[in-house]
Amino acid sequence: MLQLETLRNATLRTDPYPYTLVTDFIESTQLSAVLKDFPEIDSPGSIPIEAVSGGPAYQALMEALEGDEFRQAVASKFGLSLDDFPTMTTLRGVMREKDGRIHTDSKTKVITVLVYLNETWDQPGGCLRVLRNGSNINDYVEEIAPLAGTMMIFRVTDNCWHGHTPVEGKRQSIQMNYLIGDGAKNKHQFFHRLSAWIKKLLNRPGRTTT
Repeated sequence: MLQLETLRNATLRTDPYPYTLVTDFIESTQLSAVLKDFPEIDSPGSIPIEAVSGGPAYQALMEALEGDEFRQAVASKFGLSLDDFPTMTTLRGVMREKDGRIHTDSKTKVITVLVYLNETWDQPGGCLRVLRNGSNINDYVEEIAPLAGTMMIFRVTDNCWHGHTPVEGKRQSIQMNYLIGDGAKNKHQFFHRLSAWIKKLLNRPGRTTT
């Protein structure tokens, strides 16, 4: 399902921080099935994979991303060992205008993997930008459209600034992180689950607001 040789042959960019970009990373004959089987997500924010369910092609993709062959390909690309690092995976399906603000990832994360799953993308916002600093969304090295099968991987550093211009509505993606240890994983999972529970509570049928 994964075009691992394409990843192995991809250029490792180092400006302004280590990252690599692969388009058509998911085998083309299986991509449509993955899109069809991706979980229905109608709430914003990062959703723990345990909170939703998808079809068989989606499950196969998740298993491949969690697999040792992919782990070793990523480790080789960035010149480090990932053998002892646990993973945490979340999904996104809906964006709010406030999402995508400039940020760096937490220091508890070693590598971030982003896989996009949008069949088309014609909106003016929502394209990931690899940024030179933490203050100017227009000072970017590269802009990446979140098209299905596109994968961006970056090393988490003090200056791994990234973000995108505002967009609202459907924008599907998978984020997988290699973390520094189980303690960090447990902490991240707790807050993601708490956030998902609060969103579910706020969006429950029959709830009224003032």
